[in-house]
Amino acid sequence: MTTHEVFNQVSPLAGYDAADDPALLDGLEREGAGWAAAELHELGRLGGAEQAIEYGRLANEHPPVLRTHDRYGHRIDEVEFHPAWHELMRTAVTHGLHAAPWADARPGAHVARAAKFYTWRPDAGHGCPISMTYAAVPALRHNPELAARYEPLLTATTYDFGLRPPLAKQGLLAGMSMTEKQGGSDVRANTTTARPDPDGTYRLVGHKWFTSAPMCDIFLTLAQAPGGITCFLVPRVLPDGTRNPMRLMRLKDKLGNRSNASAEVEYEQAVAWRVGDEGRGVRTIIDMVNLTRLDCVIGAAAGMRQGVITAAHHAIHRQTFGRYLIDQPLMRNVLADLAVESEAATVLMMRLAGATDRSARGDASETAFKRLALAVGKYWVCKRWPAHAAEALECLGGNGYVEESGMPRLFRESPLNSIWEGSGNVAALDVLRALVKEHQVMEAFQAEVGAAAGTDARLDAAVRQVRADLSNLDDLELRARRVVERLSLVLQGSLLVRHGHPAVADAFCASRLGGDHGQAYGTLPTGVDFAAIISRATPKVS
Repeated sequence: MTTHEVFNQVSPLAGYDAADDPALLDGLEREGAGWAAAELHELGRLGGAEQAIEYGRLANEHPPVLRTHDRYGHRIDEVEFHPAWHELMRTAVTHGLHAAPWADARPGAHVARAAKFYTWRPDAGHGCPISMTYAAVPALRHNPELAARYEPLLTATTYDFGLRPPLAKQGLLAGMSMTEKQGGSDVRANTTTARPDPDGTYRLVGHKWFTSAPMCDIFLTLAQAPGGITCFLVPRVLPDGTRNPMRLMRLKDKLGNRSNASAEVEYEQAVAWRVGDEGRGVRTIIDMVNLTRLDCVIGAAAGMRQGVITAAHHAIHRQTFGRYLIDQPLMRNVLADLAVESEAATVLMMRLAGATDRSARGDASETAFKRLALAVGKYWVCKRWPAHAAEALECLGGNGYVEESGMPRLFRESPLNSIWEGSGNVAALDVLRALVKEHQVMEAFQAEVGAAAGTDARLDAAVRQVRADLSNLDDLELRARRVVERLSLVLQGSLLVRHGHPAVADAFCASRLGGDHGQAYGTLPTGVDFAAIISRATPKVS
């Protein structure tokens, strides 16, 4: 007698085009990168294929291993990765997800790159060195001589892994080595010292608490020079082939992002080149931080998309109480609510990518808008992801709590983007700093939101509330999170009303702006077009 018959189990979500995302594709056209659609779909089919999904699983189940010494006792400070990691990295670099846009003169190059970074997500961890390499270029340009040497290799689409002199390689990856255990986000508290040598180099001594992606070829780091906190370029291997004394002390045992190595590093008279003027290190590195913050928003939006399409796929194929889950009214409410949140994040992400692209080409108004909107978006979208991931996981029931579903890994990733490049409080206070010190940024923000004035009464009321919040400067720091939340919501609402699907825009304004929304997902009001919203979050599996 058969005792174990398997039925009513949902097949894995694989064999789909991860770029088949209406909000993403609409944004690609709107922000000036429609020319990249064909390559985006090519990457999307790779990302949705069973092979890439398996690479992501393997890279996380076999995390990097630190090898401090070889068998003979020589110090080597190497990080060993599973072959799946290298396959993920090779695809990302080949398709220009790293610094390639800086060598691309086409308008929309940074938008295309953002869309590809969003689409290629079989594993979040390998996105860390990809993101930092992208962000390193504008910071490196504070030293034109260094930029002339290293930028062509940072933008090259060749993945050339290995420990060799940087300028002898065909392609480079860049990391960051900023924070120290006594300071965290307060990098001005760093104690690592930089002593100038007669040949123009510096010697660094100190301990870094978090060095992202220690297997990269070069690092941007901060240290105390005679003139104050300064940014430096530190290679792992010196031009003569000898190893720079960057000692990898240990790899962090992290909640998530386990495929990516994060290390504690000690500089023992490490050789470094100055990037920017002495004492201007924070100002120099902020160019890099702003771009990694953009990638935090992109990564959170991508994570939401992955969560909702996985939940929708499950609901379409799983039966309960005599009906498919997708036909259960309350499940439809949950899925639609998750889809609304996901689309709001994606529309905002693409607008920020467009502002980044136009700012890089000298558009002052877009630079002003990006200054405020990026901090606002980084705070809100990244804050929304963990609850979104938890609800998407719950849609799969007990199966979602099991590692094989992939949802626990997604859930573990979800808090990271809110922490990386400044926690929620840091991002919120950065918004206040911009509002107080840079008046043009609020003017640019108001112009963006104001473009939707008169379109939706709920949005208009929310904009008036934001103005009231900002008219009173008393205890503004105490209210910072609430103020930034409202700024985020009116910006997302304005974008959806102008550019989003009508059903999504209506549901967003009714629930996020109109006050008719509970604390949990799945509390959209009656009258929402659930079918239209869910259809946009339903993957087409071949």
